[in-house]
Amino acid sequence: MNKFFYHIPFILIYYIIKINCNINSKSINQSIIYEPNWNSLDKRPLPSWYDEAKIGIFIHWGVFSVPSYRTEWFWWMWQGDKTIMPEIPEYMRKYYEPDFAYANFAKQFHAEFFEPDKWADLFQKSGARYVVLTAKHHEGFCNWPSISSWQWNSMDIGPNRDLVGDLATSIRKRTKLRFGVYHSLFEWFNPLYLYDKENNFTTQVS
Repeated sequence: MNKFFYHIPFILIYYIIKINCNINSKSINQSIIYEPNWNSLDKRPLPSWYDEAKIGIFIHWGVFSVPSYRTEWFWWMWQGDKTIMPEIPEYMRKYYEPDFAYANFAKQFHAEFFEPDKWADLFQKSGARYVVLTAKHHEGFCNWPSISSWQWNSMDIGPNRDLVGDLATSIRKRTKLRFGVYHSLFEWFNPLYLYDKENNFTTQVS
């Protein structure tokens, strides 16, 4: 993957939901306050199960899965920085009408072949010890029925189902794998982000 993706100046919220962790909760000082820098964040205790798991499955799934072209950063490469992958704007010019909007892809995101029980069984057979699903990528589309993302979530449009919830339920009922979600706070075209960007990221939330 292009090194560009590894140097984004934003902290992504990455949650691992720990199920029956073998960590002794008493050994963790709950009063620790971490600072927004790597030196502080790297002091977080590493769950023993995660250190020993070795193999896990990370699923990138969202509206970008509809065009399925080049990268999950499709929207940004198309309408954000068009110089990074110029073949993406060219792809859109070649195959779609000029007024086609990225949101139109959501209507085509049906997930009609999604069978969470079969996924869970396959993951178990693979030898993986944990599974992580993108609950929300930088496009802002939520793979669960979020009340904060009206008409831009998998229940209101597209699959019309709770993708995160369905997969979590199947994995927890049918396997011993640990299930986690990836959640990006940063959204490319969120008005709040764009406003903050215009102000050199100096705006404060009161």
